[in-house]
Amino acid sequence: MEEKSVGGEGGGVVLKVLMFCTRLRNSMMIVFFLSLVSFTYYIVVVAIYGPSLLHGRIQSISAFIVLLIFHALLVMLLWSYFSVVFTDPGRVPLNWRPKICKNIGDDDSYDDQRIRYCRKCNQFKPPRCHHCSSCGRCILKMDHHCIWVVNCVGALNYKYFLLFLFYTLLETALVTVSLFPYVKAFFSDEDVFVSLTTLAVSFIAFGELLRCNICNSFIAVTQHKHSYLIYNFYYFMHAAFNLVFVLSILGFLIMHVSLVATNTTTTEAIKTSTTPKWHYNLGWRKNYEQIFGNDKRYWLIPAYSEEDLRQMTALHGLEYPIDPDLEALQQS
Repeated sequence: MEEKSVGGEGGGVVLKVLMFCTRLRNSMMIVFFLSLVSFTYYIVVVAIYGPSLLHGRIQSISAFIVLLIFHALLVMLLWSYFSVVFTDPGRVPLNWRPKICKNIGDDDSYDDQRIRYCRKCNQFKPPRCHHCSSCGRCILKMDHHCIWVVNCVGALNYKYFLLFLFYTLLETALVTVSLFPYVKAFFSDEDVFVSLTTLAVSFIAFGELLRCNICNSFIAVTQHKHSYLIYNFYYFMHAAFNLVFVLSILGFLIMHVSLVATNTTTTEAIKTSTTPKWHYNLGWRKNYEQIFGNDKRYWLIPAYSEEDLRQMTALHGLEYPIDPDLEALQQS
């Protein structure tokens, strides 16, 4: 009995350590994302367009417009991001049972004529539900597990995830365009105004790359006629990074838009690639409304109206309407 108790205590300690490591990893991903956002904020707001507000009329107006759009997109980006992070993607209710008892299918069956049962969770699975190995449970209308949001993307936060991609695309595109003057200056060897503080930060960031003493380089470069070359290179690299990021997000967003148009998740697209007609495809407009809601005022914000939450059962992740033509064909 004592050996068992010791083993139980040891197992509990190991479990707690694993849980702590998982939470630490999740926290690190969020910190990493916020670090990227903070770094971009410093470059655009503190180093470039913030000081530009005090220059000339035209330059001040353009800087004000850029900063206004930048902050508006940043608010929507962070709102959408944390909505994905902290919203449960959809949990199967305790003791949930299908309304109609049919033959039990396996985990990967998407046949509506069979009731699906998860042998890992030991529970019935609602339509379009899938078991996530990372979360260790079944997720309603699971799309995929995203490491950037350290959460599954499912029925209850898929809209928030799409908005996160959308606003991230717009924000990174804006940053790339706003850094274009520095990219041009880098290739044309032009001088762009730079403060001493910003130059110091630039040399600290690229000290290893330059393979020289930071302090000596700072003094030497500030006295050189090409003192802004490194400074422009610094922003050129950031613009190039953002451009690559824009193209990556654009491709990812296009893929998800095509999935929304057919009312298909990433998991379903992989497992039902040979299906001639997807029975949840109600047409692109109804498919879109099934995710974003009927109230157009809420389409671009990570929230739903109370009326949509009451009337649209699909938003709760347990029931989904089927194409009427296919449903009539199945009943005939």
